[in-house]
Amino acid sequence: MILCVRFHLGPEPGAGTAEAALPALLGLIEDISPAVRALPPDAALVDVRGAERYFGQDAAGIASVLRVRALAHIGAGCTIGVAATPMLAGMAARQAAPGTTLVVADDERAVERFLEPRPVAALPGIGAATARALRAYGLDTVGKAAAVPLSTLQRIAGVRMGRDVYEKARGIDRTTVVPDGAAAHHGPERGGSSLLAAERAFSRDELDQDAHRRALLSITEELGIRMRETGRVCRSLTLTVRYADRSTTTRTRTLREPTAHSPALAGAVYRIHASLGLQRARVRALSVRAEGLAPAGHASRQLTFDPVDDRARRIEAVADLARAKFGPRALIPGSLAA
Repeated sequence: MILCVRFHLGPEPGAGTAEAALPALLGLIEDISPAVRALPPDAALVDVRGAERYFGQDAAGIASVLRVRALAHIGAGCTIGVAATPMLAGMAARQAAPGTTLVVADDERAVERFLEPRPVAALPGIGAATARALRAYGLDTVGKAAAVPLSTLQRIAGVRMGRDVYEKARGIDRTTVVPDGAAAHHGPERGGSSLLAAERAFSRDELDQDAHRRALLSITEELGIRMRETGRVCRSLTLTVRYADRSTTTRTRTLREPTAHSPALAGAVYRIHASLGLQRARVRALSVRAEGLAPAGHASRQLTFDPVDDRARRIEAVADLARAKFGPRALIPGSLAA
């Protein structure tokens, strides 16, 4: 069985941030199972099939042990979804009440009962445009989508997305837990990280698109600085939007070329954000992952005769030197200074 562990820190002062506490949580999980995949900023997937045999407990029992350990060692409450696949475990974790465990039994009928009433947009990877297209045909729940033939879904949503909806609505998930969570969080000095992540939470449910863009600019500035400090570039960016009802939307975009240039990162994230159509969405937090990290010396960059781009890169290099000498807040974009 698979566990999706989402954790939340206490409200007391000094509780820290989710991103900062995630490595400690991963360490606790690895004491139980080495098959861990980090889902920054505040979650992880764990394959506990081997641990079930080793500890002589089922997945729900292991989840209870993990919740107690997380609370005792790092003061974090855990909400855990348990299921046979990563997709179902993640959906169960989002559906579970805070601080509880929700188990979806490894049984076809149990999976059907769990999925049937969910909105079709709750299926991972089903974007707002696809969900709108399905709802236009009355397919507003997963159960209704599961009752439609593959050919019909492909006519509505396209060949690839139609097959995704068809399989996911039936609980079919071909992904596995790739154990890279710990490597992703040992810190930049190790040089072996596969991703970096940063998050900005709002003090209230935020509808203002300008506030979203300021948060995304702040995040990409941070990620760009961290990558340049360690001589790395990323190949793709993943944006996660967390809403007022605790649901999330995640989208990944591969960059045209590997980069650590903050304006390029910001532009890519802005495009992902715009594609989600969040004009009326109450957003609780935004997080971005820079993935596919590689040494900057191994990356190629398309030469350009654009003087604006060249000037921006030279200014960025000078700003990095100033931050290294006078601190990270020595120079920041003007839109973030207000």
